[in-house]
Amino acid sequence: MTDVITSLQEFTLDLPPFLRWVGVLLAGMIPYIEAEGAAVVGIVAGIDTAVAIPVAIVGNALALALVVWVFGAARSGLTRGRTKEADPKRQRMRRVFDRYGVPGVSLLGPLLLPSHVTAAAMVGFGAPRMRVFVWSVVSVSLWAVVLGLLVHLGVEAVA
Repeated sequence: MTDVITSLQEFTLDLPPFLRWVGVLLAGMIPYIEAEGAAVVGIVAGIDTAVAIPVAIVGNALALALVVWVFGAARSGLTRGRTKEADPKRQRMRRVFDRYGVPGVSLLGPLLLPSHVTAAAMVGFGAPRMRVFVWSVVSVSLWAVVLGLLVHLGVEAVA
């Protein structure tokens, strides 16, 4: 994972200064990197924190919108007129979803899985697409701001 982040930082630094935010935007779209990692990449690459964090969030939000839309459409098509028993793994995921709901899974999900995966799972369980999208963006925004500010403070302390 460290190699991926290093590669993204190098990619971002190799861009002309006025386009470095594009590297952060693209990094925000990648599962496991997400807005949190992209904000860190941008800040360490020298992009202003006030630019890196929102651009990383936008990149992640664009990817989330695509995931939520695609999985919502797929679920609608696949479940039309069907009832199927879920396997034990899916049942366990469903219990977590039923216990914490869209807000809880969205806010706590990034501790274990990428927001893309948790958003797809929630839509797969039948949660409303817009609710999943909004809570997922709120979650990645909070995580990106917290981690971005911590990295900003760390960079400032070292400089």
